[in-house]
Amino acid sequence: MTESLSIDGRSLTLEQFLSVVRGHTTVSLTAEARAAIVASRAVVDAAVHRERPVYGVTTGFGQLSDRIVPAEHAIALQLSLVRSHASGAGEPLAEDVVRGLLLLRANSLARGHSGVRPIVVESLVALLNRGLTPFVPSQGSVGASGDLAPLAHVALALIGEGEFLQRDGRRESAGPILVDHGLAPLELREKEGVALINGTSLMGAYLALGVADANELFEAALIAAAVSFDALEGNPESLDDRLGELRNFPEQRAVAASLRRLLAGSQLSGPRGTYRGQDPYTLRCLPQVLGATRLAIDLARRIADAELNAVSDNPVIFPPDDFVSGGNFHGENLAFALDTLAIGLAPLAGFSERRIARLVNPALNRGLPAFLAPTPGLTSGLMIPQYLAAALVNENASLAHPATATSLSTSADQEDFVSMGAWAGAKLHRLLANARTVVAVELIVAAQALELRRPKSGGTGSEAALRAIRELVAPWAADRSPSPDIERVRKAVADGSLVRKVRAASMST
Repeated sequence: MTESLSIDGRSLTLEQFLSVVRGHTTVSLTAEARAAIVASRAVVDAAVHRERPVYGVTTGFGQLSDRIVPAEHAIALQLSLVRSHASGAGEPLAEDVVRGLLLLRANSLARGHSGVRPIVVESLVALLNRGLTPFVPSQGSVGASGDLAPLAHVALALIGEGEFLQRDGRRESAGPILVDHGLAPLELREKEGVALINGTSLMGAYLALGVADANELFEAALIAAAVSFDALEGNPESLDDRLGELRNFPEQRAVAASLRRLLAGSQLSGPRGTYRGQDPYTLRCLPQVLGATRLAIDLARRIADAELNAVSDNPVIFPPDDFVSGGNFHGENLAFALDTLAIGLAPLAGFSERRIARLVNPALNRGLPAFLAPTPGLTSGLMIPQYLAAALVNENASLAHPATATSLSTSADQEDFVSMGAWAGAKLHRLLANARTVVAVELIVAAQALELRRPKSGGTGSEAALRAIRELVAPWAADRSPSPDIERVRKAVADGSLVRKVRAASMST
């Protein structure tokens, strides 16, 4: 673990989020946040004492919000809420997603507008610091009134009635696990159940992780495109900065500039001696298409940055005495961002697959062997990895269909239009994994093709990528199963190590 991060509900960055969620940085509360939490709790205590009608504190929930709950039952109301709403199904959420939603819920409550006691936030933080992952089923949230079912499973674990997920996949009862780690089950007070579950923390975690992973993937895709550009002897004229200037598209110019740096010094994609026609779109339109993907990632990043420090429960408390009931729990902005990110990444993988297909096709690969095979016919070479890429691109076409395009009402039509943002996040998670694999295949195929162009060499970035690939994958001298090769490169794309090696080599030359 690295040094502790202090949260206050106002200043969490994406980099800090990742350091906790994936790097296991410990978390604590600032003194200012604790004071704000105490102040908002005093407003709840006063309302309960006066038996003031407040949604979710002294009333029922959803369609039952017109039912007044007597003060003596206010605590039982919170416990009943958590139990009844823990209705998820399906495979458990991944550890980083659960840690993400724990951190976002803690940071939101730390802002001091939710009416909980400090111990509620500290209980969430304790799970993060001890590496405890509540069992949270992946299905059940419609992305409005917050991510109710998933967060209810977290709350259920906090009170000792849920389960924790072990690293080996086993589920164990929460009560004994809490005791083993020196933690007492949380005893809910008024407003605390609804504050724990009525928020957008799952959608926010999906988005923050998706943005981080999309950035890593984007950089790897640029490198793969550059290697293919060299291997297919692309015409660098399409990367002229003046084209982007005329299009008024800054992202296009940035992509073209990155590709020019990666291709610098190339003997394969240099100026043409003779006219040979125009390149296919997947080379010639790289700045325009990947520029659009960059735009989608940047939009998602802007929304993610805002969500990291958002208060998304209901009602919201403004000391000294105001309860404001509204719709901050609605995940439409997050759902739009998740859908837009998926739509933006699908063509990145589609472009990659089309270049793979061109590299292995003797009618299109400009003189390279069929399927880059050592002995075409006797050996199949890299024929079937293109099938894999095609299958994943087809799957992505379905996954990119927007979850926000359809809504189904819930809670007897009280919640009559919901975001479906949790499904948008789940789809994005799978689409990213698919796209990562497609880019890994392109890196392997393009590296093989680049070597077949010897004695000519590619650009600085292409050659650095080839060296990085060869640390993971041997040249294709005879047929073998490509699956282990693809998995090694996929992991190097996912963890950013391949991009870092290429960037370091490019900067040193």
